[in-house]
Parts: sequence; C-alpha cells; structure tokens
Amino acid sequence: MSDLSANVVILGAGHAGGTAAALLRQYGHAGPISLIGDEPLAPYQRPPLSKAWLKGEADADSLALKPLEFYAEHQIDFRPNIRAVKLRRSDKVVELSDGSTLHYDILILATGARAIKLPVPGADLAGLLELRTAADAEALKAAVGPGKRLAVVGGGYIGLEVAASGRALGAEVVVIERESRLLARVACEALSSFFQGVHETHGVHFEMGASVTGFVGENGHVTGVTLADGRTIACDAAVIGVGATPNDELAAESGLETARGVVVDLEARTSDPSIFAIGDVAHRPMPIYGRMFRMESVPNALEQAKQAASTITGRPAPAGEVPWQWSDQYDLKLQIAGYAFDTDEVLLRGDPASGKFAVFHLKGDQIQSVEAINSPPEFMMGKQLIGNRKSVSKAKLSDLSVSMKEVVA
Repeated sequence: MSDLSANVVILGAGHAGGTAAALLRQYGHAGPISLIGDEPLAPYQRPPLSKAWLKGEADADSLALKPLEFYAEHQIDFRPNIRAVKLRRSDKVVELSDGSTLHYDILILATGARAIKLPVPGADLAGLLELRTAADAEALKAAVGPGKRLAVVGGGYIGLEVAASGRALGAEVVVIERESRLLARVACEALSSFFQGVHETHGVHFEMGASVTGFVGENGHVTGVTLADGRTIACDAAVIGVGATPNDELAAESGLETARGVVVDLEARTSDPSIFAIGDVAHRPMPIYGRMFRMESVPNALEQAKQAASTITGRPAPAGEVPWQWSDQYDLKLQIAGYAFDTDEVLLRGDPASGKFAVFHLKGDQIQSVEAINSPPEFMMGKQLIGNRKSVSKAKLSDLSVSMKEVVA
C-alpha cells in the first residue's frame, strides 16, 4: 500500500538520490521529502568529471541534474554539506552530522561508494588524488597541465579516462597497473590490447604488472610512486583509481542485511520494508543472470530510483532493464551492455584496427554481454538480444556483411 503523504528521507544526493527525489514528485508524492547530501552542490552528473570537467568544458551548473531552485519549488528540503551518522530503525530516526535528527516514514539509502585507498607508506601526502566528486575533479584539474607529470594508479575505465584527459591538457601521463593487462577485471583481452595501443599512440606510458609499495614526497607533497621492483616513478600528482567500496556502514550498523552493499529486492527494498537502497550502495538482483550484483553506473542509478519511487507511490513496477555503461576516451566511445557471466565463447565483429568493432560474449548461442567501440548498432541490437534471451546465429553475428537488424531478425 502506498502512502502519498508519507515522510520520505533520502540519504545521499548523487545521481540516484537526486533522481529519486524528482521522480517522487513527478509520480504524485505529496508528503515531505528531505534530500541529504554531504557535498556543497545539488545533485549532478558524475561521468563528465573525468572528461569534460577536467578539460574545462563543463562546470557545476552545466552538470546539475536540476537547477538548484527546482528543489525549493517542489518542496524538496535539500540539505547540502551534511551526512547521516546513525540510523535508529526502532524509532525511524536518522541522526545527522550537524547534530539534528530527522524522522522518516520511508528512508532511501543512496549513499554511494567511495574510492579505495592504498594502505601503503606515503598515502597521506598532498597531491594524491581520487575522482569521485566535483571537488576531486577540480583538484585534479589544478594539478595537471603542460609539463606536469601525472601518475595514474589503476588501469580501469576511470584511470584511462583520466589519462586521456591528462594528455589532452598537455601532461605527461604514466598508468601503473598491477595486472598484466588493462581493464583485466571488466573487459576481454582484445579490448585491453586495443585501448593500450590507442593510449600509447597518444603518448601515455604504461607500467604493467607493477605493484605500488608506497609514495615518496618533499615538503609533504608527492614526488613519486615506488614500485615493488625498487623503481620510483616521478610525478607531480597521482590519481588513485583502484576501485570503490560501498558506503554501507550506516546500514550494517543498524542491522540491515548487507553483502558488499545493501541487499535489496527488485523493488529496491531492503530487509526493512520501510527502507530502500539504490545506486552504487545497493547489492541488487539481476534476473537475466540469476544472481545478485552491485553495479556502479548511471543507468543502474536511474533504474533503481524508478523502482523505489514507483513502489513508494504505488505505481506499476518499471520494466527490467539490461545493465549498461559507457566510457569516452579521445574520439572513442565504448558502450557496454550486460556482463560476461558464465560465458563459453568470445566473438569479434569487425576489425579493431579500424577503430570500429564489437566483442560479443556468448553462453551457448545467447549473448551475455557486448562491448562496442564506435558501433552503436552492435550495442543497441546486442543489448536487445541480451534482454530477450533470443538465440543468435554466430556466423551472421561475426559477418560484417550481415546487418545487425538481420542478426536480430
């Protein structure tokens, strides 16, 4: 049963939390809505931080999900620079960092994730940066430029996007990756090799299979990254991009079920029926693959915001979506749909040397995932095939003379 007059408190003003607040009003919720964020800015887009923001092509206003005045106009009590410090589920109260408390009828946890810090000597030096917030991006933008030396620790998507932006700004860039290839946990070998080649063409240097053992500095500021083989990579700044961990401590301490994230169902509801969790912090079902998973992507944040807002307002559940994400590097757009779970074959469509190709991951004759470089039809049709679980002809799929529409037919 929905209660359109219920008092809703949203903890976290990122993409998921901000979207949920707006959708609740759009879906007819008339009760109080409080939106609590630990940053000074209203909810904004995160993906451009590693690209447009660093290059000076975007600012807080252009990235805002809604103008600041939207929240007041829609009676959404937006409170910046505040975070929740304790959740008292027994009396439905949240204690906040400014000493105040908020009562809720319905609580939405949208507390996101934070960058993993390396537990090594020198990790507290100035000039060691991460990239999760606009403030992080602004600090990084101030640290890179012509003649500056930037070390990027971690060869994942964020690290590579930062590397591309760093080169665009004229910095010398070296990427340090402990695995033998880039994107080792999230992409196939063909894609790893392709991206390394592209970045090398743009002047990025790589240290592969290199473990970071510490940082050195002068006058409290980083000057180098030390490696397990004894070498030191000189730098003026270093970005640490080795993954993220969910901000689920508040939930865990209150007794909610967690498993590397707050466990939710397909309505985004937690083990407490009056509490929802959405976005990067949620450990959610993925019916297509028959498993639970935590995802960090804008599409996931939007989907779960819809799930929670629909349930709270009594609307029909939104249709399930195929997970997807993207990465922009130089003039390349990588679009990924699905996840390569339980696959037994990798099929290449197109020639990587052309800068336009797609990699399909199959389980039998069904597509589990597609990674498409500058190939929108392969991405869109692949995403459709992942969703409908339709069998495909591998011969047609690998043949560029056969259109993706024919493959899907």
